[in-house]
Amino acid sequence: MYKQNKYKILSNDALTENICKMVLGGDTQYITAPGQFINIQLDGKFLRRPISVCDYSDDTITIIYKVVGEGTEQMKNLAVGEVLDVLTGLGNGYDISKSKKPLLIGGGVGVPPMYNLAKALINDGQKVSVVLGFNTAKEIFYEDEFKALGCDVFVTTVDGSYGIKGFVTDAMKDIDYDYFYTCGPLPMFKAIYNATETSGQFSFEERMGCGFGACMGCSCKTKYGNKRICKDGPVLVKEEIIW
Repeated sequence: MYKQNKYKILSNDALTENICKMVLGGDTQYITAPGQFINIQLDGKFLRRPISVCDYSDDTITIIYKVVGEGTEQMKNLAVGEVLDVLTGLGNGYDISKSKKPLLIGGGVGVPPMYNLAKALINDGQKVSVVLGFNTAKEIFYEDEFKALGCDVFVTTVDGSYGIKGFVTDAMKDIDYDYFYTCGPLPMFKAIYNATETSGQFSFEERMGCGFGACMGCSCKTKYGNKRICKDGPVLVKEEIIW
């Protein structure tokens, strides 16, 4: 169930050159699972901006977003104290009941939803390993935050400027896990799909019109029929995905 409400910007800061972290104050009761997202209305923009939930408390929502166009550039320039119209509780989120030794794999802006997921898994008594994939050292964020949770953290960079040189699949080879959860770009998803023998859950990104399943604009084919990424997803299990 989703809910439309007003949220005050408590902070809005840069983490890297084009990655920002925003904390919103307001009602979070409709966020019920890690991996759900919110949909933000911006002045002058017809479509809302869907952003994954990085973390939340009883009265705050933390999001991390990449500045890639007019909408996110507008978000970057929003000031503390401004009020946003936001839909919360969107998407199905991750099911944490499938694992005991989970591996979390985040690529770029796919990293944020892994954070609240890691918290939920650790609170469930599970031993969590995390692989964070970036292109270069200057893009890295949240490594220390995952370590502070108690996760075993591995960082990869394509250019080898930090951590393990290569892609997330290069770090996965030596990690003991029984299930995986991932969020990131499609090429990374396909590589993970081919490199893994266990089951897992993928959180997909699609261009969305409404964000709650009415417009059918983000439908995709699965082995079990068409699904709407915004409502039936964004999380799909490995066994239902058609590449």
